[in-house]
Amino acid sequence: MASYKSSFLQLALDSQALKFGKFTLKSGRESPYFFNLGLFNTGKLLSNLATSYAEAIIASGLKFDILFGPAYKGIPLAAITVAKLAELDPINYGDIGYSFNRKEKKDHGEGGSIVGCNLKDKKILIIDDVITAGTAINEAFEIIGNEKGQVVGCIIALDRQETTATDPTKSATQAVSENIKFQFYQLLIWVKL
Repeated sequence: MASYKSSFLQLALDSQALKFGKFTLKSGRESPYFFNLGLFNTGKLLSNLATSYAEAIIASGLKFDILFGPAYKGIPLAAITVAKLAELDPINYGDIGYSFNRKEKKDHGEGGSIVGCNLKDKKILIIDDVITAGTAINEAFEIIGNEKGQVVGCIIALDRQETTATDPTKSATQAVSENIKFQFYQLLIWVKL
């Protein structure tokens, strides 16, 4: 296991963001574990989380211009990770921008639904916490497409390996990857035992 993966796993356990037991998920499915990235709620935890994401991105070798965090949990992830990328590898990642969407379009001030870097004609890496059904990633892809950006990949903390409602032989990451044609990068992949 890559060092950033084992560091992330230990961090998730220490912060109790990853809990074991019997849980009912938003989808209605039962799960032997629950992951809540919202429990990374101190400066130290966020800094360590950003290090895990940044090291995974650097290890991927993926070239992109903007890190995009879908509202809401993706927003702080994009901000802290782009800062950590610039800290860890300023030559290759010091000029990477970040952006996020608003849930409600703003019609005053700078207006629009995008905050941060302009996405037009840019290569975009989406960052989020967990993929279950792929809904948030599909929405982010649509938002970025409407802004004329090009999604080149998606990094998530945890892939639950949930199957889709339409094809129980495929995980949500497989279905989204095939539909949208980009690569997922995960800090952890949960394998059912």
